[in-house]
Amino acid sequence: MAREETRPITDLGTLKALTHPLRMRLYRLLYVARTATASQLADQVDEAVSLVSYHLRKLAEHGLIEEADRQGGDGRERWWRPTSHGVSIRDKDFRDAPERAAAHLAATRLFHDQRAEMYRRYLDERATWSAEWNAAAPDSESLVRLTAAELEELGAELMALLRRYEEKSRSAEAAGDTAGRENVALHVYGFPFRV
Repeated sequence: MAREETRPITDLGTLKALTHPLRMRLYRLLYVARTATASQLADQVDEAVSLVSYHLRKLAEHGLIEEADRQGGDGRERWWRPTSHGVSIRDKDFRDAPERAAAHLAATRLFHDQRAEMYRRYLDERATWSAEWNAAAPDSESLVRLTAAELEELGAELMALLRRYEEKSRSAEAAGDTAGRENVALHVYGFPFRV
């Protein structure tokens, strides 16, 4: 089955399935690995394989992941992969009812907490990364005055740029160019504020 580019999540059930903290970690790890077994993921999250298998099945029930072709090893183990190249969860799709809006807010807070934890871990481990990697890692803040339409346009341009780099990376890896490549997280937030 061909994978979707980015899967929009608009239903409450799928949002709630992804909003479980362990499931979101598993989804993120599976996205990075592209394929993995419950045993492999259990080692990374320090949880029992049976618990990880349960949560993987829940993600699969909502179409977020699917069984992948076996990669060798134990023929009894299931291999999993994401069904898309990421998900998008937009505020506008959850504003129509208080329960949906509350679920969207809870999901957004969880995702941001996990992203902040990823960045804190990088800062704690920064000394273990080379000077080249530390110099390459951007850390900036921009405060600009925009209209809502301009902010939306800026976000779309940033996502298009990111997709180009992701495709370039996937193509290079498919051609065997893996030297010097590491997993990189790029978190972009744009939001209005008042002082």
